[in-house]
Amino acid sequence: MKKTLKNLMVDVTAKLLQQPSIKQQLDDNARHCAQPLPVLDNLVSPYSSMSNKHVSATSERDDIVFITSRFRSGSTLLWNLFRQTTDCTAYYEPFNERQWFNEKMRGDNVDNTHRGVNDYWAEYDGLNQLSETYNEEWIHKSLYMSSHAWDPQMKRFIEQMIEAAPGRPILQFNRIDFRLSWIKHHFPNAKILHLYRHPRDQWCSFLTDQQLMNKNDVHNTYQDAFYLDVWCRDLAKHYPLLDKRNTPHPYQRFYYLWKLSYLHGLMFSDMSLSFENLTTTPETVISDMFGELSMDTKDVKSLVDIIKAPPAERWRKYADERWFEQHEYMCEKNLSLMLKEQCIADQT
Repeated sequence: MKKTLKNLMVDVTAKLLQQPSIKQQLDDNARHCAQPLPVLDNLVSPYSSMSNKHVSATSERDDIVFITSRFRSGSTLLWNLFRQTTDCTAYYEPFNERQWFNEKMRGDNVDNTHRGVNDYWAEYDGLNQLSETYNEEWIHKSLYMSSHAWDPQMKRFIEQMIEAAPGRPILQFNRIDFRLSWIKHHFPNAKILHLYRHPRDQWCSFLTDQQLMNKNDVHNTYQDAFYLDVWCRDLAKHYPLLDKRNTPHPYQRFYYLWKLSYLHGLMFSDMSLSFENLTTTPETVISDMFGELSMDTKDVKSLVDIIKAPPAERWRKYADERWFEQHEYMCEKNLSLMLKEQCIADQT
């Protein structure tokens, strides 16, 4: 009965939206909102009595480091390396719905695959005021933000952590890869580190039950444990191939999301590094990374001992190379077409 009523309401709404008067109103509203605004600089008013000392300089600091990566890409390992580094204050997933700064919300669970990590929240102790600016919608809404997107609350939330950090502020995010343009605009002197992982191994890490979600049945049995569906629903407005109606197979949607995130990371980060290189040649990668950040390398050797490289190419136990190649070939073909069309549209 409930499902029938829901379907009836959807049908009525769909028919209503097809009415000429309604369509005309929607078109008028869309045209009105699409009008370009002039580019204005906020010049000082001739009547202003404020001096520059009232302007926050937090976002202008040049010691801020943002880490961006996808879920299950080794970001916890990279965060933990900075956590163990002298004079750094490393914040773990600030947008996480567990709200590390809220003792009543965060619980005490720690993922047993995160070796050497006993908690995620020590750096947040005493930062209860973050509850006033935190917005849980950040984890599922407006996952893409252009450089001029409007969210002063998000900016202030990040600034509060930076201001509270006793050491160099390191902020590790899994939810800013499509917001890097915004981050770079609002924190222009910060460094951005981009961590990525082989998509096939990352896919296998996504699957909480590979027996249930095996290569033959995953189309029908996929269960979303790491927000793939959430991200695709929101980002499909910008990248339509993420829409489940256009791309029903979960691995293809996963691959599209992985590749688009990778491309955004390459475009906006100061340094991109692979999880595989970090775990197989850690001393070289950490030294290069610290060099990029103008950090002392005295801790590098002790940090190398934290890293335990996982078995390589675990994806081969899930499916043969041909299975992955067939899906990835189709994805790459469609991605090239979509990005080319977007580029043409932007130029017209």
